[in-house]
Amino acid sequence: MQFIIERARGFHVKEGVTIPEEPLSPGDDWARQLLDDHGDDPTYQEIKTTIDDLEPDQQVTLVALMWVGRGDYSSDEWEAAMETAQDS
Repeated sequence: MQFIIERARGFHVKEGVTIPEEPLSPGDDWARQLLDDHGDDPTYQEIKTTIDDLEPDQQVTLVALMWVGRGDYSSDEWEAAMETAQDS
């Protein structure tokens, strides 16, 4: 997961990449729309390949972890974040 976090930070600081401060809900696909605009970026491709290679349960954990890190859920709401990620 550390690798994904580091690469995502590197992608985020690139010029022209803006990420909204507050999505409307944790399940909003704003991130997918943002990334679609940068699909040919090598850093994006590397992150996508790494995530695609994760087991499904690891992908769910990653999504929940991102939501907690972003503040959509508190650490006390970990189980709720995991359930929402599983349902997404």
